Amino acid sequence: MHADRPDLLAALDSADVGLFCWRTDTDVLALSGVCKAQFGLLPGDVLDKAGWLAAVHPDDRAQVEALVVHGTPGASLEHRIQRSDRRQGWLRMTLCRVETDAAGAREVFATSQDITDLQLAGRRLALLDFLARDLYGGAFDAAEVAFRAAEALGRTLGVSRAGYGTVDKQRETITIERDWNAPGIASLAGTLHFRDYGSYIEDLKRGETVVFADACLDPRTCDTADALIAISAQAVINMPVSEDGDLVALLYLNHATARIWTDEEMSLVREVAHRTRQVVERRRAEQELRELAASLEAQVQQRTEKLMRSESALRQAQKMEAVGQLTAGLAHDFNNLLAAVSGSLELLKRRLADEPTLLRYVDTGQNATRRAAALTHRLLAFSRQQTLEPRAVDFGALIHNFQDLIRRTIGPEITLEVHTAPDLWAIHVDPTQLESALLNLCINARDAMPEGGVLRILATNRPAEAGRPGAGVNGPDGPAVSICVKDDGCGMTPETLARAFDPFFTTKPLGMGTGLGLSMVYGFAQQSGGVAHIESRPGEGTSVCLLLPRHAGSASGDAQQERHAAQPAGVGTVVVVDDEPAVREIMAEALRGVGFVVHEAAEGAPALTLLKNMTRPALLVTDVGLPGGMNGRHLADAARVVFPALGVLFVTGYAEGSLLDRGELPRGMQVLTKPFDLETFTARVQAMVAAAAPPPR
Repeated sequence: MHADRPDLLAALDSADVGLFCWRTDTDVLALSGVCKAQFGLLPGDVLDKAGWLAAVHPDDRAQVEALVVHGTPGASLEHRIQRSDRRQGWLRMTLCRVETDAAGAREVFATSQDITDLQLAGRRLALLDFLARDLYGGAFDAAEVAFRAAEALGRTLGVSRAGYGTVDKQRETITIERDWNAPGIASLAGTLHFRDYGSYIEDLKRGETVVFADACLDPRTCDTADALIAISAQAVINMPVSEDGDLVALLYLNHATARIWTDEEMSLVREVAHRTRQVVERRRAEQELRELAASLEAQVQQRTEKLMRSESALRQAQKMEAVGQLTAGLAHDFNNLLAAVSGSLELLKRRLADEPTLLRYVDTGQNATRRAAALTHRLLAFSRQQTLEPRAVDFGALIHNFQDLIRRTIGPEITLEVHTAPDLWAIHVDPTQLESALLNLCINARDAMPEGGVLRILATNRPAEAGRPGAGVNGPDGPAVSICVKDDGCGMTPETLARAFDPFFTTKPLGMGTGLGLSMVYGFAQQSGGVAHIESRPGEGTSVCLLLPRHAGSASGDAQQERHAAQPAGVGTVVVVDDEPAVREIMAEALRGVGFVVHEAAEGAPALTLLKNMTRPALLVTDVGLPGGMNGRHLADAARVVFPALGVLFVTGYAEGSLLDRGELPRGMQVLTKPFDLETFTARVQAMVAAAAPPPR
């Protein structure tokens, strides 16, 4: 090639410019030494046309061939090559002279310059500029940032695949949401196990970058090379991304064939991996904040909607939670007032036994106080602030004694079926409130079957590992008993089902329901440590289930027996403590009326002084919420230091119920909620005094 111009070849060689000549009729190809070096050849190597074109990147081959066959002097083209040593590079080919003979054959002389470093530098700058301007500064989420960064890096380096995945070091897996793939290359999205492709996970765990040019030759992958080749990953860069010194993610590049990775390429991969990791973590933190904000916004929206419904039902009252808080705050004073009114009416009734006309007005007043008390009770039940007396309950025995009342309530048109597991566990609940909840559910089931049907009560054990009782419903943490009331009535629409537990929501005609029955059931279950949930479809009936926590021991009827013990005449001294004078005086007068000696106090400290000066008081009756720094529970505990067996009856207006709801009360302590009938009050006191009295000698 231009042997007659050695000075020209020397000049080109010194400028690191290659020269080659190609005749189109004979396909003879002659290359200078520099040109051979650019293709990774030795001086003595021979490269024919087919080998030369094969070394050109497939995507650039047609353009190169078109330039040689049809190009004119001065025309140039930048293209990629695959060197014989498996390194990729870039050449700039420029036509110098083109001679065409009479037969039309062309002899093309062209120069070639290795512009690999220049191309990589330019592409590196363009890549980093794109990442900083268009990607890292954009509004993309973490997954999109990782994918686009990998895609840009993969295109820049001309690899087969690029991706970013999170690593589980314990399970030795990588999870890939998305990856970029060159044409004809399949995605690896999903979860892959590193051990399926070699032993290099050990290097990654140590924070070392894993690089191999040929899986068939690397000792870590030679035994699994076929698996890597099958996923187009014969050459690989795995760049570990660590957080606090621990492997958390991986930026990876795969090439379908063997390929040498240059130092410049490795440097670029490290830089992109580091920057991408920082941005991905920032995006994830921002996404978590957005999700938190969205969650809070959704909660605010939900509560606002509930507020609007409650305001409509209660004529501008607050939403259900605020109703509960407001009622709890006012309940003490409100129920004290009701207790005073109810007690006064009851005492008045006893003195007007021979005045039937006046008695009618007394009865009207008593009915009004009972209705007001029932309303407060239901609201507090939903808000989970009612005072409960939980104890171990055998539901099988309870439903056996209670089903006669249920049968009378639902009527003869409806068949009642009760099925309880033979080994049913005891549960820890307030039995009276459980009966009330069951009766509410049975009444609802009856109303859903106006033409008659079957009402089923089912009770089964539910072990802790049974999981959730229904979609989106969390049951008690431990083992529980499932009590379900099922009907085959009209069922509920999804819209009705979504609001079934809302207070004051009812589908019954005006005047036929308050909308508080299911709310009370829901609140009772929640306050008892359990949960209530509903399954229903229009035309297929409804199932309402209570999951109530299992009691560790066995059920006992002692408390019930104590409550329903015989009621002898009052004997002994009772201390009555209440800061409301009217309520205190009414309780004292009622107890004196049945024979007790009564001492009164308005606060805890004076009451404790009274007790200490007594020989053996029969009972302490105290409000829970007392002024002066000593509440009723404190007073009871202090009194029992002096008289360990002293019976205590707490009377409460609900607001202080939390002082009592920390589990079962000690033996000999009971609770009576205000307002109450004086007959009920005196009977409870008589029964407790009788139960605590020593046996006759």
